[in-house]
Amino acid sequence: MTLDQENIRKRVEAMKGVPTLPGIFEKITRLIDSSETAAADIANIISSDQALSAKVLRLVNSAFYGFPGRISNVTHALIILGFDVVKGIVLSTSVFDVMLAEGLFGLWEHSLGCAVTAGVIARKIEHPDPEEVSVAGLLHDLGKVIIKIELPDESSRIEETVEKKQISIYEAEGDILGFSHATVGEWLSKKWNLPHTLSDPIAYHHTPGRARLAPKQTAVVHLANVLIRARGFGVGGDNLVPQIDPKAWETLHISNALLEEIINEMDDKLEDAEDLLCDNGMGNGIKV
Repeated sequence: MTLDQENIRKRVEAMKGVPTLPGIFEKITRLIDSSETAAADIANIISSDQALSAKVLRLVNSAFYGFPGRISNVTHALIILGFDVVKGIVLSTSVFDVMLAEGLFGLWEHSLGCAVTAGVIARKIEHPDPEEVSVAGLLHDLGKVIIKIELPDESSRIEETVEKKQISIYEAEGDILGFSHATVGEWLSKKWNLPHTLSDPIAYHHTPGRARLAPKQTAVVHLANVLIRARGFGVGGDNLVPQIDPKAWETLHISNALLEEIINEMDDKLEDAEDLLCDNGMGNGIKV
């Protein structure tokens, strides 16, 4: 029996333990929405939390963002990457904290791998904002975290269904809940006022043909998710490798030769991602 989707949506939106940084994230959102905000204003808020600013700088200086060791402060990060990208990174660091608390180390590894791969694809197809596409990859499975926290009994049933029926977690969520982690991610994207360049990939990374506002970014994250699952990097919730949606191929126009280049560079970048996972600044030395 599936659940009442509207009631669950309201519960999710009312959660007190959502992976945000109370106060700080809301302040950042308000400032970004203001036309009078300067980079220094947002930087001051982030820098007021030493642990947060250290995590943000560690992440933006990781090799897969393309700026290894070059960004020394939060203001610089905002100028180089833009407000929305840094907002997404702030959210990502707090999502990681929740994953760590819930023991979802493999999901964090999968998410980071998807971010790495999405960035590689975006650069190969010469997308104008590969950093933002990477953030979309980092956040694409946000809904899985929320289901784990808010619906623990159903989450256990989903895991059992995946194992028993040997189906994808996406299908099992539909069987048990009547909706998927992508839908939950879409709810929170709207609540947090994320830009469509992040919300569309979160909502439609399994169904890229449905993306209307950011079809290319969504297709990139979709392909990245498939490739990182095929690579076996992290844990996405099941052991299956989904097929690449024809709409994604149609949107991206990636040749076999370019795909081979993407896979080779992805493998190189994943070594850097593994270093990040082991780093004390992000994972307290925990290897996932």
